Amino acid sequence: MKKYLKYLAICAAGLLIAPACKKSFLSVTPKGTNLESQYYTNQAEAFNGLVAVYDVVGYQSGGLITKEDAMDAGSDDHVAGGGGSGDVTDLQVFNNYTLNETQGPGGPLWQGYYQGVFRANVLLQKLPAVPMDAGLKNRYADETKALRAYFYFDLVRLFKNIPLILAEVPSDQVDNVLQVAPSAVYGQIEGDLKSVISNKNIPDKVDISVDGGRLTMGAVHALLGKVYLYEKKYTESAAEFAIVNGSTPGQPNSQYGYQLLPNFADLWKVSNKFNAESILEVGHSSKSGGSWDCSACTEGNFLNIMVGPRGYNPLKAGAPDYISGYSFIPFTKNFFDFIHYDPRNKATVANLDSLKANGIADYSAGYDNTGYFIGKFAGHLADKTTGGGAPELNYPQNMYEIRLADTYLMEAEALISGGGSTSRAGALMTAVHTRAYNDGTTHTLAPTMANIKTERRAELAAEGHRWFDLVRWGDAPAVLGYKGFKAGRNEILPIPLNDLNATKLKQSKEYGGTL
Repeated sequence: MKKYLKYLAICAAGLLIAPACKKSFLSVTPKGTNLESQYYTNQAEAFNGLVAVYDVVGYQSGGLITKEDAMDAGSDDHVAGGGGSGDVTDLQVFNNYTLNETQGPGGPLWQGYYQGVFRANVLLQKLPAVPMDAGLKNRYADETKALRAYFYFDLVRLFKNIPLILAEVPSDQVDNVLQVAPSAVYGQIEGDLKSVISNKNIPDKVDISVDGGRLTMGAVHALLGKVYLYEKKYTESAAEFAIVNGSTPGQPNSQYGYQLLPNFADLWKVSNKFNAESILEVGHSSKSGGSWDCSACTEGNFLNIMVGPRGYNPLKAGAPDYISGYSFIPFTKNFFDFIHYDPRNKATVANLDSLKANGIADYSAGYDNTGYFIGKFAGHLADKTTGGGAPELNYPQNMYEIRLADTYLMEAEALISGGGSTSRAGALMTAVHTRAYNDGTTHTLAPTMANIKTERRAELAAEGHRWFDLVRWGDAPAVLGYKGFKAGRNEILPIPLNDLNATKLKQSKEYGGTL
């Protein structure tokens, strides 16, 4: 979706808490209420409200936290990096598992996702009275319900004990909201997504030149399949993913048009937006003019500057045109050794250690430097902004929330875990593994959980999945123990202190609370 519309919607509707605000997610500025009551008078205003809901899917905080950099920092494949041990503290404390209710990525992520919930609830309340085409109104409503389900899915798997808010909360009741059981949240997510699928108001395909990034029915099925997988409802999960993945792994899905790209490296070309492998994608632009006055307001991609090598200097012709970045979340030596001989290595890892050793380029070592940076997301000079603002905040690479190789591997996992067809699971895994080589030869993978784990680690490196995978598999204590991860505690994040103060919310027992 065209994200540059977002602040038109925000400012016009008076819907939102300021992006850098540290208030409770339930806080509503009273002066915005009157303005909001005068909004949603026509289809254009309803569309602006919908854009504002979509915008939170790619939430980036003023403190440079995104879902991807946060979850990468907490995984075994990365260190936090940056310029020092206090550089973006929220990443550092997740990296070494000293996070608590006042420090860590939980605060920004909680705030961001509940902004999304708030926007969705307002739009769902206002839509019935908007004079507009009924079919289009129904589509907006179902998109909004599916997006709210997306926000709640991340909230419940990150925090477990959360409030389930399905309507605007009166200002005199904001401190009385209570948390609900995780099962109730999952039930609501399932119900909303199944309702959206049943209603059939969301199209199977969209015109990406106009609506790239908007939900398709395939994306809704993929999200529901992912929800079922985390609930260990493996049969239901596999069925949803089969709809997305098509009847023959490796061949195009005729209904939705999804297809693995032949070349893995093409996934990371900035120009290759909303391609056939993309199921749900966040759009970014180099032309929004974002500045440090409100870094969270930019439409650029934070990660492109965050992960670039510090002090980068090409020394020979043909050296990569990386930008000089902030050296956050570099890969560990362990991960580099793991992927070194995998064909996805070159597109995944920017090996500055090798470039420097061979006199091709130089760089300055940052904090906890390993020499192995995220090639998928490292910004390039060729993509430098032409739209004004701070160049470092305005790089244009889109981000995949869900892509087809991911759904192939999740369906295979559901089939193996649930006693489903091992032949189909093997075919799905083999399709992903074979694409990695792209040499005209079939590279078979046996349908085992060990192979699923290896393939997901290589295929989806740095995309924000690894930490969730380790927790889902029960492997996190063993794999992340060296970082300080504690079983029975660090599988979730603590409820932020700002939202506990003067409210009825309770901290989870994992962090010393009673819930």
